[in-house]
Amino acid sequence: MFSKILIANRGEIACRVMDTCRRLGVGTVAVYSDADRGARHVSMADEAVHIGGPAPKDSYLRGDAIIRAALDTGAQAIHPGYGFLSENPDFVDAVTAAGLVFIGPSADAIRAMGLKDAAKALMEQAGVPVVPGYHGENQDPAFLADRADRIGYPVLIKAVAGGGGKGMRKVDAPADFAAALASAQGEAQTAFGNPAVLIEKYITAPRHIEVQIFGDGTNAVHLFERDCSLQRRHQKVIEEAPAPGMTPEVRAAMGAAAVRAAEAIGYAGAGTIEFIVDGSNGLRPDGFWFMEMNTRLQVEHPVTEAITGVDLVEWQLRVASGEPLPKRQDELTITGHAFEARLYAEDVPAGFLPATGRLAHLKFADNARNETGVRQGDSISPWYDPMIAKIITFGPTRAIALRALETALVDTEVAGTVTNIDFLIALTRHEGFRKGEVDTGLIARDLDRLLDQAEPSPETRALAALGVAGLHDPEVRGGVTLWSPLRRTVTWEGGQGVVEVLGPGTARVTLEGIAHDVLWQGERWWVNGSPRRSRIVTHPAGVSVFGGRSLTLVPQDPLDRQTEATGSGLTLSPMPGLVKAVFVSAGQQVAAGDRLAVLEAMKMEHTLTAARDGTVAEVLAEPGAQVEAGAPLIRLEDEDA
Repeated sequence: MFSKILIANRGEIACRVMDTCRRLGVGTVAVYSDADRGARHVSMADEAVHIGGPAPKDSYLRGDAIIRAALDTGAQAIHPGYGFLSENPDFVDAVTAAGLVFIGPSADAIRAMGLKDAAKALMEQAGVPVVPGYHGENQDPAFLADRADRIGYPVLIKAVAGGGGKGMRKVDAPADFAAALASAQGEAQTAFGNPAVLIEKYITAPRHIEVQIFGDGTNAVHLFERDCSLQRRHQKVIEEAPAPGMTPEVRAAMGAAAVRAAEAIGYAGAGTIEFIVDGSNGLRPDGFWFMEMNTRLQVEHPVTEAITGVDLVEWQLRVASGEPLPKRQDELTITGHAFEARLYAEDVPAGFLPATGRLAHLKFADNARNETGVRQGDSISPWYDPMIAKIITFGPTRAIALRALETALVDTEVAGTVTNIDFLIALTRHEGFRKGEVDTGLIARDLDRLLDQAEPSPETRALAALGVAGLHDPEVRGGVTLWSPLRRTVTWEGGQGVVEVLGPGTARVTLEGIAHDVLWQGERWWVNGSPRRSRIVTHPAGVSVFGGRSLTLVPQDPLDRQTEATGSGLTLSPMPGLVKAVFVSAGQQVAAGDRLAVLEAMKMEHTLTAARDGTVAEVLAEPGAQVEAGAPLIRLEDEDA
């Protein structure tokens, strides 16, 4: 076993690897960019080395700097995590040439699976079923159109390089093929520097089921399957293991195919064989096809660990250090069911746009495995993936594990940035998903209903207003009031309400002319006679209500009517958010109170107005831009100009 390794990554996966290293007594070296000086993975590591600027190309993609850091600190091996350099064969070659061990597959294995078309041809030779389609080198549009006709519509155009849904288009009819091909090739060229595509038959009711494999360079085993069908725009949202509706016959066939795939390329370490599965008539041994191989540890690996009792990172370290596979195939079994939800800083109503912001409040549920790279007070950086955490639950049955996931999400508290947590909760309550009726189109079909379910209710707003009034405090709930009168108007950015104290622990909150009776009783809130699993929390970013549908309000002094602008003529963003609209342009005359822009944040729209008369000197943000708190948006000319 190694005595010290360097982790060439950041965020939750770097912290995840360090957890196992600590348990095994292996020393760890972190690398970090300018943006990550105070990051959680840096503080967890035994040593940390600065490797460059905040942009990935200036830090986490600098293989030479990472290798130098490993040599300088005496690390014996490099763990790549996922993303960044984890599937870069040139980096693997450089690590090996430096006398270090790459904790993962060989460069040759990565190259063999790096391009989808070549990988499919290799899999066909190994006896692994592949989707009917064209995976050759001829990229002539007329030729590809003819192949699509032969395959039969609908077809899927896919970039041969890269992933994440880029360069992918579904085509339903021949008349649409040329435009879709040009669009896919253009996107592939921009994203991957390679415009080549392949054409595949589009599978009806497709499911995305992948098999976790592990090899030692000669032999391989599989650790059963994960279902990753719950996706939006080809991005995974919630994963689970085992797959709903899986039969022993189909599991055996998929597992055997995955092992053949791994052994065909002499695979060493953890990897995933992804299959596209026809779920229209139940799972069948002849109804799955190879899609691609991920030559690294997957984001969703914890669900496999939960049902097998295997620490995959430990296996990575042991095999990379020269040990044989820790278990034979007949020693691996499935126990129970597990789910993983990906908690992101993203603005769901605005189209799932990535968000930024400082985590003013962060608390995870006790009933889940929470893997995170951030802490309360940390910032979600615009430079990297906006993942806050992976939330993993386990239970003896699928229904129990899913209920545990719902509970864990309800009990998770995040403030300071918008998140997808209410959307995730709505998914756990989706009737079809609860029944195990999943396919890759589920979210798209029911998106409007899922978004509606994620909206905060009037009852949630009433509790938030109570928090703005300060009546969520235990002493005040008991009837002690330190201010008078007992009727008070409270104001927050984007709205106001009236709170009346009716007695010990009892209040009436009036919002938009509608009264809501609020009571604290039996260690929970009751609104309009119904109990609610809600928690009111104050923090530097405002007042939040958690517990099913979250909401954050930013209290505002009603006498302060010009908080949006500074005396210098700069209009600043009061919080992280999305610039929804800009109403002015350079050179335009404005009067005090005129609308300048609209910021969408914390599930509210905030109108920013001019603090004084003046002339617009600069517009510093465009509609659609994500901005940090305090970012300058509009500048007026100096008053003496």
